Amino acid sequence: MDSTHLTPEENIRYNRHILLPEIGKEGQFRLKKAAVLLIGAGGLGSAVAFYLAGAGIGHLGIADPDTVSLSNLQRQILHGTDTLGESKVESATKRLNNLNPDIQIIPYSITINSHNIMELIKSYDIVVDGSDNFPTRYLVNDACILSGKPYVYGAIHRFEGQASLFIPGESPCYRCIFPEPPEPGEIPSCSQTGVLGVLPGLVGIIQATETIKWICQIGDSLAGRLIIYDALSMRFRELKIPRNPKCALCGNNPTITQPVEYHLTCPDHDISRENEEYLPEWDITPQEAFTSLQSADSPVLVDIREPVEWAFNRIQGAIHIPLSGLLDNLRLMQPDQEYILYCHSGVRSHFATQSLHKAGFEKVKNLLGGIDAWSVEIDSEIPRY
Repeated sequence: MDSTHLTPEENIRYNRHILLPEIGKEGQFRLKKAAVLLIGAGGLGSAVAFYLAGAGIGHLGIADPDTVSLSNLQRQILHGTDTLGESKVESATKRLNNLNPDIQIIPYSITINSHNIMELIKSYDIVVDGSDNFPTRYLVNDACILSGKPYVYGAIHRFEGQASLFIPGESPCYRCIFPEPPEPGEIPSCSQTGVLGVLPGLVGIIQATETIKWICQIGDSLAGRLIIYDALSMRFRELKIPRNPKCALCGNNPTITQPVEYHLTCPDHDISRENEEYLPEWDITPQEAFTSLQSADSPVLVDIREPVEWAFNRIQGAIHIPLSGLLDNLRLMQPDQEYILYCHSGVRSHFATQSLHKAGFEKVKNLLGGIDAWSVEIDSEIPRY
């Protein structure tokens, strides 16, 4: 490889990169020859696309089936008022070509599915996920692991974001953390929860950084680590992600041999107050739960979060039964026993409580606000994430 194969104009454009010994001309040439596929040209994708284009990624594919709408512009800064109604990939292509006309933008105005994703990613070196839904997230993860492509993960919700890097054969995968997607209704409404406009920008920049580092082969990556950002407290936390030997995709005996396409929808109603099958008396506040747990005949406290969350923090005295296996482990529970379920913020435990009542467990309650509220109101020694 000729590490000096940059044009005079490129030497000027990327001068600040070239001055970094860790990158230099060789690293910049790696960026020029790299092919990156970005899934999603929304909030996360805006930051990722801007900085990868600015960094000189030679071939940048962008896949997104949507058009630009006015409600996007609060966070999707890749687009503008003048491109309302346009295809997002067309809008992105124009903006990025203006930023850096020397790179090649390949737009894909398509919906990613199990039939096209393997063909789509095969000509790219690394895939960055800027999507905003679970089906795409699992689809991208599965396809990347099966194809041997690194997968740069990012996700946002309200004021919180997270990011990681999954490298096939070298690190855990997304399914090692979250084996299965939530059931329909187990996540808040996409249109009602909202998101802080700057949040996808910060998480997207982390994704772009990991992409550049991987291409240039520099620094310590997020492989094996999940970084979590809380904008309200301005805190970063890190969880170590162990490889799951039982992972259906990358474990010792994998059962997933092709990308799995899930068909999930976001509920368009309030998760607890407008669900007529859910009774308000099934909820319990942190203070009420604390008082109840001090009694002689106290309820059993059940943590239904995923193993990586349980390893990070927990409420003293709780037992751990992950939501993904809760209904398959009802034999561990007694119908006449009182239980209090909790997750991170009370969303997953809300629906788990409802499911258990349907299964005949009439003494189950949901901890409002989850372990996060417990940390704020009851035990500040429990670290928040």
